[in-house]
Amino acid sequence: MPVRLGELAARFGCELRGDPETPIERVATLQEAGAGAISFLANARYRRHLPGTRAAAVVLDASTVDDCPTNALVTANPYATYARIAQVLYPEAASPSGRHSSAVIAADAAVDPTAWIGPNAYVGAGAKIGARAQIGPNSVVFDRVVIGADTRLVAHVTLCAGVRLGERCLMHPGVVIGADGFGHAPDKDGYVKIPQVGSVLVGDDVEIGANSTIDRAALGDTVIEHGVKIDNQVQIGHNCRIGEHTVISGCVGVSGSVTIGRRCMIGGMVGIVGHLQITDDVYLTGKTMVTHSITKPGLYSGQLPFDEARRFRRNSARFQQLDELARRVRALEKGAGSAAEDVPDGRDT
Repeated sequence: MPVRLGELAARFGCELRGDPETPIERVATLQEAGAGAISFLANARYRRHLPGTRAAAVVLDASTVDDCPTNALVTANPYATYARIAQVLYPEAASPSGRHSSAVIAADAAVDPTAWIGPNAYVGAGAKIGARAQIGPNSVVFDRVVIGADTRLVAHVTLCAGVRLGERCLMHPGVVIGADGFGHAPDKDGYVKIPQVGSVLVGDDVEIGANSTIDRAALGDTVIEHGVKIDNQVQIGHNCRIGEHTVISGCVGVSGSVTIGRRCMIGGMVGIVGHLQITDDVYLTGKTMVTHSITKPGLYSGQLPFDEARRFRRNSARFQQLDELARRVRALEKGAGSAAEDVPDGRDT
């Protein structure tokens, strides 16, 4: 059902420029939008598409509104406002309740009557399933698992024994939480498996993407705090702690016993060595390899090709000295009266 533009402006605290009676019924890109569609502009790279858009309205900020040829909702955070509007236009279907005839549920499992246990799902002994939770097709909930209210396991999700999920979480297909951590003690005849006797604690409002895995702790808990968002095919090792509202992109690997702070952003294919500490508000660009703890908030990058280990470590240390070395060379050249114009001193970067 269409929503009046004026209603959206009032609901989300936007400044409205245009006709409040304009009906909005769907979302679309600036290039593809037409009558009834709302779009947004949050990235300067797409500003070139704004003057020619045929959208019924555009969500944008005050710096770009003068270039908008149509109705506008002006807000400080266009992307977040667009997301909230999209939720209004595309509400989730009403959650079913009950148990599919093919589901297998242990006699002593506590399943809220408003929850849904889908086809071929399994719920083990002592498990607790909260109100309106959704256990999707072929999902496996082992013994003593606790699932909070309004949490959804889409399909083929596995929660191993003792895992605890908070409220309003979303687990996409193929997620595995609570498999054994990679713990093996070397011995003369090979490796001795270390029992992984801990579990995984997941907070509220956590989303975990398809085929991502979070290992159970060797001792204690692996902890994913409130509001964390994890993309597809991410590996979180045992005894890690991921701070509130941290975002982790696809194909990231986090080794065991790593602590990542709050509000961090981890780019795709980042690798983090075990037993490190990463403070709050750290941003790691894609493919960065983190080999030591980060104690200062900021943006970090680093990709070097592999090499023989001793030479790699030596060259890596030298690489980090290049800026200072360039300044020293420039100073020497100036002193000799032969400074090259094209030698950067790093002050402009």
